Amino acid sequence: MKFKTRLRVTLIIIIVLPLALMAVAFCGIGLYLMNVQKGLPMEQMDYTFMSENMQEMVNTTEKTYLILQKQAQTDPARLADREYLESVSSGIARKSTYIIVRKDEQLYYTGNEDAARILFPKLPDYGESDISEDSGYYYDDYDKYVKQIDFLFPDGSQGSVFVVSRVNALISRPLLVDMLIAILLILIFTGIMLTRWIHRGVFDPINELNTAMREIKEGNFEYALETDEKGEIGDLYRNYEDMRLRLKESTEENREHEKQNKEFISNISHDLKTPITAIKGYVEGIMDGVTNTPEKMDKYIKTVYNKANDMERLINELTFYSGIDNNRIPYEYHRINVADYFGDCVEEVGLDLESKNIQLNYSNLTPQDTLVIADPEQMKKVINNIISNSVKYMDKPHGVIDIRILDETDSIRIEIEDNGKGIAPKDLPRIFERFYRTDASRNSAQGGSGIGLSIVKKIVEDHGGFIWATSREGEGTCMHFVLRKYIELPTENN
Repeated sequence: MKFKTRLRVTLIIIIVLPLALMAVAFCGIGLYLMNVQKGLPMEQMDYTFMSENMQEMVNTTEKTYLILQKQAQTDPARLADREYLESVSSGIARKSTYIIVRKDEQLYYTGNEDAARILFPKLPDYGESDISEDSGYYYDDYDKYVKQIDFLFPDGSQGSVFVVSRVNALISRPLLVDMLIAILLILIFTGIMLTRWIHRGVFDPINELNTAMREIKEGNFEYALETDEKGEIGDLYRNYEDMRLRLKESTEENREHEKQNKEFISNISHDLKTPITAIKGYVEGIMDGVTNTPEKMDKYIKTVYNKANDMERLINELTFYSGIDNNRIPYEYHRINVADYFGDCVEEVGLDLESKNIQLNYSNLTPQDTLVIADPEQMKKVINNIISNSVKYMDKPHGVIDIRILDETDSIRIEIEDNGKGIAPKDLPRIFERFYRTDASRNSAQGGSGIGLSIVKKIVEDHGGFIWATSREGEGTCMHFVLRKYIELPTENN
């Protein structure tokens, strides 16, 4: 859930939930106060029980009425005593009840001056209520219930005592107290629920992300986080997973690269040590006078020269690979004719192969006007490296190398096949990896660095092509690489 949606839901819950719960609490408390627990049928329920407690009002009115009635019967003169009347009024002041004493037609005493002046003109006359009657008067316009007691003042004046009770629909004290408690509990419940919801939806995922980031910091890239959440939290989880997988892949690549570098350093050290040892041995022989004939001297000098060339070739190969791997070697692309270019390459390498007793066969099955876009020098390096590998691992007395140029409609396919010892199926998928050797001891002895074919693959791919190999152990290997043709689009005539 998005944070904006979560905030909107929180706002709605804060407003709606307490109101709904308060409505439920009000109804529940009201039902309780209406004595539902006593079995009162629902159709007989009177919601006025939720207002000021009627029974309490009636009890207070009757109690006050009986006290004053008894006083009127036993000692009516005391009803003229204002102190006595004040003491009665003080006892009922908080019970929504007060008294009015009338002498003849005049207001003699009241416990509520303002209310009495309004009601006084409406009170019944002296003698309209029998002293033995328990009935009273209800004034609907004023929401007042009145009971009358008549007596005579000591001076013989007619007097009446009125017990007045307010019966307006004020909220009862028990309902008010219960509702306040209910509101407090509702607010606490709502706060706890929202806190847990926000904590579970926001803080728990953030804590999990913090834990995951600490694991990443410690180098543990296996600590995965999975979620079906939508919105920002889900995006954070998925971004973390993308980051974790990329870091894991990058770390594994760096480890593999470091491992390859260590192997490479070891291989290069061995490959350089071999010609250096040979050069040192031949030079020491010359210094010791072993070369006592011109023939021996010439042989030693040529051997030292060849070993120095091997070292130079190896160092140049490493320098070139470092540059091409870091994209620091600019390509100079040209439109080149396939027939002319590969014909020249075959003629150039043919003489060297002939001197090594290796037969070179060449065939071009593409049209004479076929063009490709390529860097001539770098493409020549591709051909030389492949042929050099074929020569290096040739194990037949009569070696054969076939070069074929095939037409593939929109591209050309170059095949360079030999009849050497071949490559094992387990090694074939990895021969284009940098520093990989199918036989470290054999390659070492022959001066291989393990980067020749990786250079070939890099150059071909930089030309927009691709390369692969097929091989059979004991029969030979065939290198295939594809280059796209240059096709000139026809110009439109205006």
